[in-house]
Amino acid sequence: MCHKLHQDYGCELILEQFTDNPFLPYFYKDPDRYGFPVELFFMTERYKQLSNFFAAPDIFNPQVFSDYFFMKTLLFAGNNLKDEEYRLFHRLFSILNKEFPKPDIIFYLHRPIDQLVENIKRRSRDMEAEISTDYLLSIQNAYMDYFKNIVDFPVVILELDDMDFVNKDADYQLIVEHFQKEYAPGLTHIRLQV
Repeated sequence: MCHKLHQDYGCELILEQFTDNPFLPYFYKDPDRYGFPVELFFMTERYKQLSNFFAAPDIFNPQVFSDYFFMKTLLFAGNNLKDEEYRLFHRLFSILNKEFPKPDIIFYLHRPIDQLVENIKRRSRDMEAEISTDYLLSIQNAYMDYFKNIVDFPVVILELDDMDFVNKDADYQLIVEHFQKEYAPGLTHIRLQV
């Protein structure tokens, strides 16, 4: 979605770089052992990417689309780390997170778990073959719990169900229409249907 928005609107684009994480293949096989290094690597890479971006923003193009936000780091860590690891991780995260502005708005494109599983299969990444539906559900629930507590900027959950915004322009345009609307701070939930 971010790629299409970038092409159509010329906005700044921040995309997560996840394939470079050397611990990720090991994490999928042994999450208890590799949870902390995988999450620490992700946090430092996201921090570096966002710090570089915000250090020299394009003042002539203030609109930025990103396929992640820094809080994602803490949501995944809460799911993947043991209690004592999470406490340490949270302390580090809190120090780094102070540097970043809050988003103006978050759009969360929600899909049912079975569709996420199909998307993962289509990508055919060997390291993702072990991802369970329980894991995906726990991540999804972490996002939902976090979103429910946001009151100072809008969070819009778009239920996409069977929409295919990559191959069907009508689906893409319907989503874009919702991007162009004004939303009150807090959570808004919208089920999209073509």
